[in-house]
Amino acid sequence: MAKKDQTSLPPTGAGLVRYFDEETKGPKISPEQVVVITLILGIFCLVLRFSG
Repeated sequence: MAKKDQTSLPPTGAGLVRYFDEETKGPKISPEQVVVITLILGIFCLVLRFSG
């Protein structure tokens, strides 16, 4: 009889780093705040570009 191929699957988390487990000391801002800050900065740059 032929032997069955007994290949094992790799571990599910091999080599992956879970960054969300580490708590950092810094300001916490939401994605919406990032979008708003980016828009404000863009508008500010356009105003500076065309004002002088």
